[in-house]
Amino acid sequence: MTLLFAGCNKQNRENYGPDSKANPSPTTEKVNPTDPAKVPLKVKASPKPVALGMSSNYVILSKSGISTTGVTSIVGNIGVSPIAATAITGFGLVLDRSGQFSKSPLVSGNIYAATYAVPTPANLTTAIHNMEAAYTDAAGRAADVTELGSGNIGGMTLSTGVYKWSSALSIPTDLTLSGDANAVWIFQIAGGLTVSSATTITLTGGAQAKNIFWQVAGVASLGTTSDFKGIILSKTAIVMKTGAVITGKALAQTAVTLDANKVK
Repeated sequence: MTLLFAGCNKQNRENYGPDSKANPSPTTEKVNPTDPAKVPLKVKASPKPVALGMSSNYVILSKSGISTTGVTSIVGNIGVSPIAATAITGFGLVLDRSGQFSKSPLVSGNIYAATYAVPTPANLTTAIHNMEAAYTDAAGRAADVTELGSGNIGGMTLSTGVYKWSSALSIPTDLTLSGDANAVWIFQIAGGLTVSSATTITLTGGAQAKNIFWQVAGVASLGTTSDFKGIILSKTAIVMKTGAVITGKALAQTAVTLDANKVK
């Protein structure tokens, strides 16, 4: 006798990843990690975090400039290198009498540029080198899951792991990252990253923004009033649109553009 169950072939856009519980029964079936309905169970333990070196001392670090319009709020240090402080615009910089950094009412920490007094230039050179090394490290990790959602992960809940896309990635609706305080996520994106307006990345189970790494070859664009979590390692630019919030870091090998944002 044959029994038919309605909806048995329906794919659920939730609970994907190397630790997915979408199929709780043990299986020896060879699965295709590009198929979100068949992401293998316990492919690997959580990956090791990406080492940031001295770039970890900055919440924003850029090689070609940091600009802001509107009332931006930044908690932490920002820096540019190998360029001058003139590439930092909209902050109303006030140079400290030491000549090593500037202050701004928009930034709780210090603001550094390659043309400031020693030891700032050498520190920034090391930080930029470490940022580039971190990008290379993140890009070179072995992927656990590839092409998830065909480049659209809106509405999903992802467990720890290394996720890879050969083109752009979009997050048009809310995304959840679920793991404990030691869980690590690495997202390898060969194109750009687009987060839609008012989209939120939610962390559950104790997951921490400091353990989430977004390696982006193209432009990383955070939509209006979006709420983003993690460390962006961009080979090109990072653009935060009006009111967007990032809990983490914006580390760019070109420019970072802000518009009434919060970086914390």
